[in-house]
Amino acid sequence: MKVPTILVFLTTLTLVTTSMFPAQAQNAASSSVSAPAQTAASNAAYRINPGDQLNVQVFGEPTLSQTVTVLDDGTVDYPLIGRVRIGDKTPAQASDTIKEALLKYIRHPIVTVAVSQVGQDNILVLGNVKTPGRYLVRSDAHLSDAVAAAGGLGPTNGDYPEARVTQPDGRSEQVSLQQLLVNGKSALNVPLANNAIVYVEGPLPIQVEVLGAVDHPGYYTVHQGDRLSAAIAQAGTSANSKADLNHVFITHQENGKPVKQEVNMYNALQKGEYQTSDPVLDKDDVVYVPIAKQPNLFNPLYLLENLIGVAPRL
Repeated sequence: MKVPTILVFLTTLTLVTTSMFPAQAQNAASSSVSAPAQTAASNAAYRINPGDQLNVQVFGEPTLSQTVTVLDDGTVDYPLIGRVRIGDKTPAQASDTIKEALLKYIRHPIVTVAVSQVGQDNILVLGNVKTPGRYLVRSDAHLSDAVAAAGGLGPTNGDYPEARVTQPDGRSEQVSLQQLLVNGKSALNVPLANNAIVYVEGPLPIQVEVLGAVDHPGYYTVHQGDRLSAAIAQAGTSANSKADLNHVFITHQENGKPVKQEVNMYNALQKGEYQTSDPVLDKDDVVYVPIAKQPNLFNPLYLLENLIGVAPRL
């Protein structure tokens, strides 16, 4: 198929603009996140991801021609052959895989696979971005897509900061956004799995300690202006967490003496009392999250995601 001249021109212009003005391209990238999913899927080299919807056609077999959804483990359930793995394959390779499996039941099957809709993943973007929060991105999204979805970087002082990408299996990777976005080192554009967490460092780091009923107690680096919810989100509150966010304790130093403050974080979400219920943290604060004696009003993770998305950052 002959590509229209105007499309070639626009594509060339986009590539030149991205290489000459990477910072501006980063902000413009936010529009690509909401672009039609078929743009990525129309590429013959596209790799199938969990959540993708596939249109499978078997010539002369109307009962086998149907739309299937790729499961989280990269497989699909298909008539006759059952569960078959096609994740991370191109549509052409997926066609061959299904064809091979159907040979036990059909003579010379002719199979075509097309991606009818690209799946979406949930990611959580924290730290020094314009609009922290949880976002839906396409299933083949990368770190730059996460930054763009969150509105781009917040205020920077000098070089772009580093970002920490934590995948659902606990793997963590530190990435220089200066090298990725400004110097164009695309190898640093880390792919994101469903429920990945991206934390973009701010200009002035401080250290706090989070203890108690969290997934990973320990020391965490936040940045000046970050609130309590950002620290607890880093420490983690899983879906079945017994964290009692009605009674969180913050211990900080005043005139050389420890002062303990009790915080009900639910008031921040229900009443908008951010100053007292999701306070800004200071250097060396110690946060203690007790175990809930009764079932939580909200899932703790739901609470944190909503606070991070709406609480004002100082």
